[in-house]
Parts: sequence; C-alpha cells; structure tokens
Amino acid sequence: MIKAVRKSAAEVDKRVEKRAGSPALALGRKVLAIEAQAVQALVERLDQRFVAALELILHRSGRVIVSGIGKSGHIARKIASTLSSTGTPAYFVHPAEASHGDLGMIEPGDVFIAISYSGSSEELLEIVPLVKRRGAKLIAITGSVDSALAREADVPLDAAVEQEACPHNLAPTASTTAALALGDALAVALLDARGFSADDFARSHPRGRLPRQALVHVADVMRKGEALPMVRETASGREALLEMTRGGMGMTAIVDAAGSVRGIFTDGDLRRALEKSGDLGAAPITSLMTAGPRTIAPEALAAEAVQLMEKHKINQMLVVDRHGALVGALNMHDLFRARVI
Repeated sequence: MIKAVRKSAAEVDKRVEKRAGSPALALGRKVLAIEAQAVQALVERLDQRFVAALELILHRSGRVIVSGIGKSGHIARKIASTLSSTGTPAYFVHPAEASHGDLGMIEPGDVFIAISYSGSSEELLEIVPLVKRRGAKLIAITGSVDSALAREADVPLDAAVEQEACPHNLAPTASTTAALALGDALAVALLDARGFSADDFARSHPRGRLPRQALVHVADVMRKGEALPMVRETASGREALLEMTRGGMGMTAIVDAAGSVRGIFTDGDLRRALEKSGDLGAAPITSLMTAGPRTIAPEALAAEAVQLMEKHKINQMLVVDRHGALVGALNMHDLFRARVI
C-alpha cells in the first residue's frame, strides 16, 4: 500500500506547517500536497474499468468526443488536446451547444467522454440519453460513482478526491487535477497500445518549423460539388431536410438564383423549428434558416476556420468566393479528418 494514500488531511497540514516559514508559503505547500495526494490516491483505485475504457476507445469505429461544463470543460479541452497529440484524434464539444444542434455530429461508433465531478451537471445529463440513442459509447470521469452520470455510463471512472485544495473546500482544485491526471493516463495508455512512436510524435510536433497542418487551406479540406449540400431559397422545409440528410454535414446551405449565400439550415435550426411547430414540410426554408451565416474564403488557412468556429461556437461553416458565391462548406469533422485539430 502506498503510504501517501493513507495520510489524512490533518497529517498533511501538520507536515506542511512544520516545513513552511510563512503563511503564504505554508498555504502554497499545502495546496501542492493535497493535489499530489489526490493524484496518488488514484493509483490504488485504478482498476479494470480503466482497461475497459481503453478498449472502448481503441476499438471504436468513429471519433472521440470530450465534454464538460465549467472547470470540467477546461479539463475536457485539455484532455482532447492531449489525446489528439498522442495519436488518438479527439475534439471538445460544449454540452450546452450540443443540446442546440451539435449532437448532430455524433454518430454510431463514436466514444463520448463526459467529465463532471458531481456527476449531476444538468447540461451533461440532458444530452446523455441522446448520445446513447445515437449509438455512441459513454465514458464518465466523475467523483461520484453512484451519480446519475456514472449509472448511465458504459464505463465510469472514479476520480474522487478526499478534499479540494481550496481552504473552503469549494473551488474545484484537487478534483480537476485528478480528472486531468486520469485523462493523461488514458492518453498515454492509448499511445502505448497503438504503438505511437517518438517519430510519430515528432511528425505532429516538429521543432523549428510550422507543422504541415498549419499550412492547410480551407480549399484543401472543404466539401464541394456533389458533396456540398445546398438548396435554392425557394425550397420548402422538407426539401431542405432531405438535402441536409443527403449531405451528412448536419446542415445545408441556402442560395439564391445566382449562387450567392442567403442562409444556412442546421440541425440546431431544425430542433428550434420543431419546438415551435411540428409541421415543417410546407414551410418556406427562408422562414426556418439562419440568415447571414458565418463564412470563410477558400484561400484562408484551415486553422483560421477552427478559430472562428470555436469563437462563435458553431460546427459548420460555408465557404464563399470574393463575390459571396457559395464554393464549399466544412465542419469540425472535416477539420478533424485533415488533422487540423
């Protein structure tokens, strides 16, 4: 048994106070000691559920999506980034945005990692049934293995801590450190299982020059021609929905007779329209679409598209030429596939 795991919070306090020479230094050392103890405690508790989570991700046929709200959301972003940089491409989805249309990107074969220390975050619990209904597997990283989130998960991972490092035991500190460490453990275990080498790492982290992905342009990854879903502004809601389904991008562009962009109709627009009225078939698409959508030029860097999509919390973007005519479209999946993110 690891001795550090057995030490109580009181013992940690005494040890830190004895070594420290000032209140600020004592508090700083106490915070580090509590957080180190929280991570060390995970070592003993790590069990076959970790292996099960590893197997789910290794044998997935789709993508890895990581999600969380608040401080857990920041941890989720970092875990997604670490997974991507170590050979397991992943991306972050905000749970609030997911409930307004972004769930359209989740497909059977995907693995959804939900992070919530309490296991009762409303934003996550609202979308969990929809995630599972779409055929994705659910991994929960939570401090409460008896929580609603843990019960719904295919694999719940225990990230509980004895106490937060915050003096009031309120601010997420030790708990976020534990969740982050657990995510790192998953990423490294996946790296090893996949045989991701130092050369592989170097190829995605070159020193002294821009990574190849940073030089990819929107035109290189966008969908065009028959792969580009679009309808005329005279189309009905039914026609737009059929085109959106055909395109498989979670949206369709709306253009005028000259091919200029009038709007966009997304999964989110569909959801909001259904909440207002159940019969959309005969409605003109101009009454359902989002007018004046965000657009980008084909010569722009794909990295710019990522920044814009994250800034405006959107998952699709139309590509237009200097005259405003539609020439393509892309979504997060396209950028993910091109390893821009």
